[in-house]
Amino acid sequence: MQKSAIATAATGLLAAGLLFAPAGSAAPNTPAPFEPAPISWGPCEDESLQKAGAECGMLEVPLDYANPGGEKISLAVSQVKHTVPEEQYQGAMLLNPGGPGGSGLYLATLGSSVPGNAGAAYDWVGFDPRGVGSSKPALSCDPNYFGHDRPDYLPTTPEKEQEWLTRASGYAESCDKTGGALLDHMKTTDSVEDMESIRKALGQEKLNYYGFSYGTYLGQVYGTLHPERLRRVVMDGVVNVEDVWYDANLNQDVAFDRNIKIFFDWVARYDSVYHLGTTGAQVERLFYEQRAKLDAQPAGGEIGSSEWTDLFLSAGYGQTGWDKRAKAFAGWVHRGEWQPLVDIYDASNTPGDDNGFAAYNAVQCSDVQWPQQWGRWRADNWVTHAKAPFETWANAWYNASCLNWPAKAGEPVNVDGGNVEGALLISEELDAATPFPGALEARKRFPHASLISLPGGTTHSGSLSGNACVDDRIADYLTTGELPARKPGEGSDVTCEPLPQPTPEGAATIGPERPEQPKVLRDALRHWR
Repeated sequence: MQKSAIATAATGLLAAGLLFAPAGSAAPNTPAPFEPAPISWGPCEDESLQKAGAECGMLEVPLDYANPGGEKISLAVSQVKHTVPEEQYQGAMLLNPGGPGGSGLYLATLGSSVPGNAGAAYDWVGFDPRGVGSSKPALSCDPNYFGHDRPDYLPTTPEKEQEWLTRASGYAESCDKTGGALLDHMKTTDSVEDMESIRKALGQEKLNYYGFSYGTYLGQVYGTLHPERLRRVVMDGVVNVEDVWYDANLNQDVAFDRNIKIFFDWVARYDSVYHLGTTGAQVERLFYEQRAKLDAQPAGGEIGSSEWTDLFLSAGYGQTGWDKRAKAFAGWVHRGEWQPLVDIYDASNTPGDDNGFAAYNAVQCSDVQWPQQWGRWRADNWVTHAKAPFETWANAWYNASCLNWPAKAGEPVNVDGGNVEGALLISEELDAATPFPGALEARKRFPHASLISLPGGTTHSGSLSGNACVDDRIADYLTTGELPARKPGEGSDVTCEPLPQPTPEGAATIGPERPEQPKVLRDALRHWR
């Protein structure tokens, strides 16, 4: 799931010839490992990176690592260098924001958000994964796919169902035409080898790694295939490797339905501000009433029932933006104000830009074979919709191009972190995008890892956002390498209180507000939809 900013993809057994022997000892008929040229660093185009003192460059890598001498593509890379004396230098910290399909260049500035100046000992390295953002080539299939007033998500008639099936298969066909050879080399394992190329180009014996959302899956696969190359590892919003990817989306649907009800309860608590209902059930009923009305007559001719659903999805990812969405909800209901709805929708679905969605599909649809019979999809999603109507069919259609994806699918990697020396896992226990069982599964598969959980927290990948209980432990780990003591059993090793829910301006009772997420995360995180 990657809608607004929020993605994920997964596995892929290494293609023949991709299992590398050490340099100089390549087996017969096995290509030698690719040795990249150093990155030529220069000024960054982005103003926020410039202000952070970042430098940017391009790294040429093989399209196909089984043929390292063949066609090349280019990865956009950024870095903010360490500022401590050389004897205190801790190496490069490679980052991935998730998606899949999220641009990671901006994450090079994340080091400044680590408490106690602990980030200053690292080079913070962001990159746009293959096919994404400023990397070349960048995927695009249908830039207007997320235009306004699309068909209603609910396939309540054969005609509605066929309309979405046609849209989804048409998108896959467009990607086949525009994606070229890149579509066959967009698996998670391809990006893992790109990480290896970045490591080599940086001249690092080992990488430190910080991954959010789908980036945690990337980290788990990297730790399986190259465990000796990992040093310090932080993974926040942990993907369940057992669910890749069809089941993962169905599990998300149930979790998002729970979280949107938490949002509705919050709106009702502040009925003095929003006047949308005094109970969560009343707000929820009004939400679905408006959805039905918008299907018949879109707000401003642009926000129909599907856009209405999408613009509230972010409320299920966490508390940032709750007030903005509640105000837009109220403004529409009470005064017919539709422009704020358009603004929120467009902020998550940039008009004329489908790059993130195209890359999301390219990874998820080819990492593993999705069910190829639509009857399976129909049955599973109607069963799920019966208990979780908020997002189920929206999510189904978001992924439906995988039914006819043109690239050959791979097989899931059997994730095994037994040889990774340590990792810090973080998960809010009501995270909807990457439900909590994923963190527990990663803790089992990475026996030297420690897990921080936040019971009752709904935020997805929210570390370094002002929660001292979490952020201080990240800083300690990055400074000393010491992890929280691992407890017996299969639960978490440390629990932290989640940040409090926000109090809207003008509320009768003013309480503590949730600190705003660092700008680098607001701008750059592309979460798994």
